[in-house]
Amino acid sequence: MWHATSFACAPPTVPSPAPRHSLRAESLPAAPSPSARNARYANAAAGLKNLHQLIQLRWVAVIGQVFTIEVAYYSLGLSLPMHEMLMVVGCLALFNVVSLLRWRTGHSVRQVELFLALLIDVAVLTVQLYLSGGTANPFVFLYLLQIAVGAVLLRGGFIWSMVVIATCCFAGLSRYNLPLPLTADLQRGLSSPYLLGLLVCFLLNAILLVIFITRIEHNLRQRDARLAAARQRALEEEHIVRMGLLASGAAHELGTPLSTMAVILGDWRHDRRLAADTVLQDEIAEMQIQVQRCKTIVSGILLSAGETRGEASAQTTVRTFVDDLARDWRATRSIAAFDYDNRFGTDTPMVADTTLQQMVFNVLDNARDASPDWVGLAVERDADTLRITVTDAGPGFDPAILAQLGKPYQSSKGRAGGGLGLFLAMNVARTLGGSVTARNLQGGGAEVSIRLPLAAIALTETGQPHHGR
Repeated sequence: MWHATSFACAPPTVPSPAPRHSLRAESLPAAPSPSARNARYANAAAGLKNLHQLIQLRWVAVIGQVFTIEVAYYSLGLSLPMHEMLMVVGCLALFNVVSLLRWRTGHSVRQVELFLALLIDVAVLTVQLYLSGGTANPFVFLYLLQIAVGAVLLRGGFIWSMVVIATCCFAGLSRYNLPLPLTADLQRGLSSPYLLGLLVCFLLNAILLVIFITRIEHNLRQRDARLAAARQRALEEEHIVRMGLLASGAAHELGTPLSTMAVILGDWRHDRRLAADTVLQDEIAEMQIQVQRCKTIVSGILLSAGETRGEASAQTTVRTFVDDLARDWRATRSIAAFDYDNRFGTDTPMVADTTLQQMVFNVLDNARDASPDWVGLAVERDADTLRITVTDAGPGFDPAILAQLGKPYQSSKGRAGGGLGLFLAMNVARTLGGSVTARNLQGGGAEVSIRLPLAAIALTETGQPHHGR
């Protein structure tokens, strides 16, 4: 005659405010933001989880009701309408089968569905109590459990509707019920079947509410952790925006003097008075190379900020992209030994982008700073993921830095503004649905692994970038 329902609630996840920054030039149709998608997925998952727990505990309720009815009828010898009460249990089991089929569809569960499901539970409890003494039945206090479950699963007017409905059912049972041949006999203590039933009801309420409160506390801690992570992510995104604006402004300001220097150096290169001085000509040539490199860096900053993006994107393949990346980095950096191993396997078309290149360059530069004598770069394919691994022979990461990996200004270099390389790399990888991990190697050195889903950088059969995560 007791009836239990689910009391575990999974509150909606607070999504991190993580805007997707496109790495391509093409105009795309507007799509829901990741935050909105994550919110929908989190709400749908929470609703399905709550419905599933209602289903599980309703099976427990079916078994518990059958057991209680059998004990009351055969062991205690109480005269009960067995046929009608077992029919009600059968209807509850049938409803639970329908709920299970509904859960398996995977569609999001709305509040009104949970409300109606709880109303069915209240209705079944009310009918069983009507058939077994009404308010004289010690299990009448299970209404409190129904209200507690509703307080967790429902919001707004739904929960107050549950309170009103349960109160009306309680009041109605006080007048309309089939008498239960059971006297209180309070003086007999636990020898009284009434007091024994009351004790069982108390234990049910107490145990389930303890589990309920424990799970709610756990969910609240998870929610607080998600809120803290969301706030931290928002601060990081704001920091990225500020850096992007600053870098874009600086790049615009540097563009004019660099162009002026390039023109002057070109004039010097062709000046007849300077042509005889071979040493000066070599120095001018080197200066032109460095100015051109500065202009390339400035262009990369502007491209990363979303300006004139189309000039930076180019159709290529994964193997070609990483080969060119390794060659360019080695040609522009001073390092004793650089080991490059391309184990990607079967080539795949992709769109090369300055942002991707700069992300890997940042990691390689960090490795060179920690290990000027040797840096290793390995590229391989892991199922549908591109894995780029950078290894160095330096002292490794400090444990405190590993614990805060990817946070800005977490650096062991001891200079102001350090620690942005991995921070920027992680944010670029995250916008593509990838990740960046780091660990210290046994025997010394460190390893940073970049994982990018190939679907995020691949070309479709029409030759267009595949946007979508």
